[in-house]
Amino acid sequence: MRTTYIFTYGYCPMSSRTHFILNDRETTANVAPGTLVLDYLRQEERLVGTKEGCKEGDCGACVVLVGELQGGRVEYKPVTSCLMPVGELHGKHLVTVEGLNMAALTPVQQAIVDEGGSQCGFCTPGIVVSLTGYLIHAGSNLDSEGIKYALGGNLCRCTGYASLLRAGERLIQQFGKETGSANGPTQREHVGGLVAAGALPAYFKLIPARLKKIPQPESANGKDTPDYFVAGGTDIYVQQGEALPETNVQVLNLRPELRGISVEKRQVHVGALTTFEAFAYHPEILKIIPEMLEYNLYNASWQIRNRATIGGNIVNASPIGDMTALLLALEGELVLQAGNKRRTVPMKAFFKGYKTLDKRPDEILTEVIFPVPPKGTRIHFEKVSKRKTLDIASVNSAIKIRAENGVIADVALTMGGVAPVPFFMHETCACLVGQPISRETILAAISVAQGEVAPISDIRGSADYKRLLVRQLTIAHFTRLFPDDVTVRDFYESH
Repeated sequence: MRTTYIFTYGYCPMSSRTHFILNDRETTANVAPGTLVLDYLRQEERLVGTKEGCKEGDCGACVVLVGELQGGRVEYKPVTSCLMPVGELHGKHLVTVEGLNMAALTPVQQAIVDEGGSQCGFCTPGIVVSLTGYLIHAGSNLDSEGIKYALGGNLCRCTGYASLLRAGERLIQQFGKETGSANGPTQREHVGGLVAAGALPAYFKLIPARLKKIPQPESANGKDTPDYFVAGGTDIYVQQGEALPETNVQVLNLRPELRGISVEKRQVHVGALTTFEAFAYHPEILKIIPEMLEYNLYNASWQIRNRATIGGNIVNASPIGDMTALLLALEGELVLQAGNKRRTVPMKAFFKGYKTLDKRPDEILTEVIFPVPPKGTRIHFEKVSKRKTLDIASVNSAIKIRAENGVIADVALTMGGVAPVPFFMHETCACLVGQPISRETILAAISVAQGEVAPISDIRGSADYKRLLVRQLTIAHFTRLFPDDVTVRDFYESH
């Protein structure tokens, strides 16, 4: 079989016997590591509360909680089980809606009942799990925006969502009060509080100690080159989800050393397995891109952002990858490794053609590095899609720009969806450098940009429409970043 690199780290020996805790029961899954968690739950465990809806991570009916040891505590995240391989569960705690059941309804379930938040009921298990995950995640810092944040990946055509938001308000009233220490409870204390309040079963308090006893994965199968490497799985399982259980899959998220962000010698190092959510919330990233949390909302739901990885987004090589466009504007470099040999490739030179990369078959992506921008640098991201959030872009764009005394000193502009690759606008950037920030400069740059891009018509818009978006997004960058110099009115009133 031809080897396909969806996102590479290299061969990671692992067993097809995946040892984890399922709700309150320690278990070993004797299935292929590429088997979807959703399929395993429904077909092998007969836990059918986790529903199969879109099987693309879009509807949220299959949401589960996955808990992973972080130091001495367990960090829980809601994820879509339709895009997660069973092999990744080793040493983790998997919680389905059945694992939340007790003698009485939980406060989350009761709030949904009281507000009429369930009609056909198909989506309700995923909603219960997402809201429960939010209670754990937010501690006592619950608010209305957080409820929307938690439910952003759950679709429900019956209720119109108002009843679910009212249910969320009930939870805020019940759990949104500071307790414990002066700084509020720790997560461990909060889990204990949720157990005492009946929001979580009592066995949750014992999970950290139980997970510590699970041994590391065993070596297995011995095949030198897997058929597929899977990181977050948010692309490959949509594309080839039915085929993966029949192939030799190596699950990369069992390598936690490839996650995380650090700053060394004015260089930001981003592990290739760092998720969108972890990237957006990291304090060093927020220093550089203060609006990153806002941009993150455009890209995917909370449940998907907990899965999608920075490295996977880059190596998937979609011309409209959202994080790819941003990192390309940050002038990132990719560290590729083969055995003991390492080399660094600028992202500007990495994409050679549609899904064609400057990466040898024996090389793996380990991290992304970009320089800390100089003081005064401004960064902006724009995206146009059929839906505002949780959708693939028609065109996206990012810019990194620094001006001195009203003159552009440095600029990096990218566009996605206008070429076969994530596109760095070399000619447009050259046109801008050294010019004053003005209407005339921007219109001149737009003229150059129109000759530099080569969009095609497809399901996400005609070529003409995408060219229009190149113009509009360029204007949006400058009017948002330099409102004292140019405004939207400058480009739409007669002159």
